[in-house]
Amino acid sequence: MLKFTAEHEWLKLEDGVATVGITSHAAEQLGDLVFVELPEVGAELTKDGNAATVESVKAASDVYCPLDGEVAEINQAIVDDPSIVNSDPQGAGWFFKLKLKNASDANALLDEAAYKDLIA
Repeated sequence: MLKFTAEHEWLKLEDGVATVGITSHAAEQLGDLVFVELPEVGAELTKDGNAATVESVKAASDVYCPLDGEVAEINQAIVDDPSIVNSDPQGAGWFFKLKLKNASDANALLDEAAYKDLIA
């Protein structure tokens, strides 16, 4: 199941774990990324709390945690090469995997149609 936030994060949910990243729209707005800082594995994150930081040639921006959970894995590849986020934001450019405290909370997030309406 694919869900989105109004802050331009996407989540792909599988078995209580959400793979989280920024949307293609967010990546386009930011421009070429030059730096990505991710949370530590094991970190407890809360919904709407700061989860990561990205810097582009234009600006620095926070990436927010879409739901409560524990960081299970990070994508070291985007730390080493932030341009992956620009080239494939909703694929290889994922940020972290979050073991959700309550997977049903994702039902309150936007579906793809609602997100497209938001950015239209």
